[in-house]
Amino acid sequence: MADLKARPRPTGATAVLGRTGFPHVTSATKGEIDIVTAPSQSGFNPLDLLYSSLSACLVLSARIAASQMGVLDKISEITAEVTGEKAAEGLSRVAKFNIAFSIKGDIDEETRQKIAHAAEDEICTSNTIRGNPEFSTTISG
Repeated sequence: MADLKARPRPTGATAVLGRTGFPHVTSATKGEIDIVTAPSQSGFNPLDLLYSSLSACLVLSARIAASQMGVLDKISEITAEVTGEKAAEGLSRVAKFNIAFSIKGDIDEETRQKIAHAAEDEICTSNTIRGNPEFSTTISG
């Protein structure tokens, strides 16, 4: 596959929460989203955002893979549904991510598999989740 040439852009997010209310998150590029916490509320909670980030990264990466393979013109739609299973014991975390790809278009099953594999294992920064990233925390008042 061809090397990816990503244009640098600001990344990161800041969440602000008062004594009451809900978190408000702003991205480094000025995108904004309000976070919900009750199960009955419509919107995104922190876990939804994790799954959303992974699903969006996977579909974008699959489109890149299809383009690199020269089959993008044969693809009509790419879907990645991401759910997870929280750990029953120990630290609060997702123990397993379940990813369901749907790649619609005039391509064979082998090509679908190659696109999904490339997206998941080579292109998407979801590889961060598989690794053991370092955390650097500062605290101020």
